[in-house]
Amino acid sequence: MKTTVKSTNKKIQNTTKRTLKISPKKIKRSVQQLPSTFSFTITHQESHTNARTGIISTPHGSINTPAFIPVATQATIKAITPQQLNEINFDAILCNTYHLYLRPGPDIINNLGKLQKFMAWHKPVFTDSGGFQVFSLNDGLCKIDEEGVTFTSHIDQSKHRFTPEISMQIQKKLGADLIFAFDQCLDITADYNTTKASLTRTHAWAQRSLSTFNKLNKDKSQALYGIIQGGRFKELREESAKFISNLNFDAIGIGSIFGDPKEESKQLVEHALKFVPKEKTKHLLGIGAVEDLFTYVELGIDTFDCVLPTRLARVGYIFLRPESGGTLQNRYRCRITNEKFKQDPTPLDPRCTCYVCKTFTKAYIRHLFKANELLFYTLTSYHNLAFFQRVMEEIRESIEKDTFLQLKKRWVK
Repeated sequence: MKTTVKSTNKKIQNTTKRTLKISPKKIKRSVQQLPSTFSFTITHQESHTNARTGIISTPHGSINTPAFIPVATQATIKAITPQQLNEINFDAILCNTYHLYLRPGPDIINNLGKLQKFMAWHKPVFTDSGGFQVFSLNDGLCKIDEEGVTFTSHIDQSKHRFTPEISMQIQKKLGADLIFAFDQCLDITADYNTTKASLTRTHAWAQRSLSTFNKLNKDKSQALYGIIQGGRFKELREESAKFISNLNFDAIGIGSIFGDPKEESKQLVEHALKFVPKEKTKHLLGIGAVEDLFTYVELGIDTFDCVLPTRLARVGYIFLRPESGGTLQNRYRCRITNEKFKQDPTPLDPRCTCYVCKTFTKAYIRHLFKANELLFYTLTSYHNLAFFQRVMEEIRESIEKDTFLQLKKRWVK
């Protein structure tokens, strides 16, 4: 990935010195990065924090960062059309390799014009590696060895195999612009020895993912993220950050600590970022709480993905701006299915300018839920996605004006 830096702020350096404790023999010298049509440009570095704006360029268009990336698990944002996503002004989405491998299959998607044509979304697409679902959907029953993972389909209990090479091959057929190396994801409760062994495996898989990617990416149609893991152990996060940064990945992904240890997670990510080149774009996996967006943008994260806005929409939670009662304590949301909204003639959020809030009332949307009408899912999902997109637009604007901390203070109290 070609990276250029336009900001004149001294915080951004074109080169980053890194001291590694890793023996050069442990890194395959044959792994070389091919020239890429991708680029990441830092357009402004905020004066008071590590927050920055930027542009990720891909063959299917650009992504303005920092950005929230909605999750289209099975090549669809549930209850939302691509046209509606364009109305809300999203630049990119993320699809799931595991689910699309099982159904309809990468060959079908490849033969039908890859993901953009298959799902009629003609902007950039991310795909994850499938690793998280392999481990999380198998209740600990998947069999891990040094070569890869054997797992059971959650659909029909058939047996399947993922390796770094297979993950890269699948993601090549899917045709996403931005893809992730295959890694091992651990439960938050994993102890040090388990995490250390997993990290050694993840690093070996990262090398194999990169080597296979370079062989497959002769047309330079994709860019590859290496993933930093290490669980909840600071020294392992540091080791992983150094190792992944020393390989020639186009970009850097950081594995989240799933659960809710917010302060611990922040400290681990902040520490890992000290050893990652500032000029590379960084994606934090599985982050979607409103307050977390501010936390990690401040640390220098560029993109995030999460199912939270649409998943909560389907059970009746709608997001509120601070001016409309959204707070850290209520997590910027209320439940529209409550009885008190039965005759409420006001919009979901009076300070929101999305199509749903300009058109419908709380009473109507609550009625849709009680009547089991499918339109309920579309309207609440649309509003929640528009909420997240507007938050990110305001964050980008504040960074460019060097007022990010003022915006954060208004939101996170």
